[in-house]
Amino acid sequence: MCKERLMSYLYYIEVPFELQHHRTAFTAQDVANSEHISNKEMTKVVIVTVDGTMSMLVSHASHRVDMLKLRDILGAQEVRLSMEEELSQVFSDCGVGAMPPFGRMYDLPVYVDPALAKDETIVFQAGTHTDTMRVKYQDFARLVKPTIADNG
Repeated sequence: MCKERLMSYLYYIEVPFELQHHRTAFTAQDVANSEHISNKEMTKVVIVTVDGTMSMLVSHASHRVDMLKLRDILGAQEVRLSMEEELSQVFSDCGVGAMPPFGRMYDLPVYVDPALAKDETIVFQAGTHTDTMRVKYQDFARLVKPTIADNG
């Protein structure tokens, strides 16, 4: 359902995208391998809870999130990875771990790594463990209005 909802949204807003199907993969790096693209082309979504509120982090698949640095950047008291139960409640229409980086669809703030913001296009999981989408970064930024924040 997530993929269809996202596709409908992008069609409605008239944002071009490419949909790609691949073998089942559960990590962004595995998806990149199955799609024969580099980890720098593949986007990873990490959901964190910042002082009790869920937020979406978006970066290259090879990027590691530094929770202490993120806490300092956001001026937060506590930053932790969100638990699977929390994810399944918010992203009930997506495969757990396959959330697309469109946090606005789920009323979540989105933070994008500055390196990703320099890319012409981004590739991300489309709500399933077998589908990805590619869109222009500028279209993504226009729709999502992310905050650029170095979290690594």
